[in-house]
Amino acid sequence: MSQSPRILVFAGSARRGSFNKRLAKLAAERIEAHGGRPTLIDLADYPMPLYDGDLEETSGLPESALALREQLAEHQGLLIASPEYNGFITPLLKNTIDWLTRPHQGDSGLALFQGRLAAVVAASPGGLGGLRGLALIRQLLGNIGVTVLPDQLAVAGAGDAFDEEGRLVQEGQRKSLDGICRRLVEDLERLHG
Repeated sequence: MSQSPRILVFAGSARRGSFNKRLAKLAAERIEAHGGRPTLIDLADYPMPLYDGDLEETSGLPESALALREQLAEHQGLLIASPEYNGFITPLLKNTIDWLTRPHQGDSGLALFQGRLAAVVAASPGGLGGLRGLALIRQLLGNIGVTVLPDQLAVAGAGDAFDEEGRLVQEGQRKSLDGICRRLVEDLERLHG
């Protein structure tokens, strides 16, 4: 590529102390270390009401959705770190994607996602580390035209998985996250080179 691939990185949680925000931050660092250009955002900075077709009809897309669409348009890749809630995708992540995929001024929201490459990771206090939610995120992203890398990381026991500096304690998890980020950057370079 003439320029390093741009990758939008965020967590599917808005909680201030989110384990997945920590994981997203680490991923952004590894993406940069491998030559990518990450943009780490917080979905808490893009508040949106619960998707409602009547609201969309009367008010259009929320300003936050329009701002996030602009962000997404500037990036070739995505890295999403998301917990699972009751074994399912978080309402925040689902609602965000619901708004982003809506048409706007003749532009398809789905076109915004098609051709994008993504990686998904998760951290959860539970024993499965968010694994069940990752399968559903993959399904959702695939449904809207995003190609998701087969590599993924599910960090179980997240309350003890990070040290005081926010780094992953287990070497195997650090290597796995690094490998996912490296592959995302390299695959984007091949696709867009």
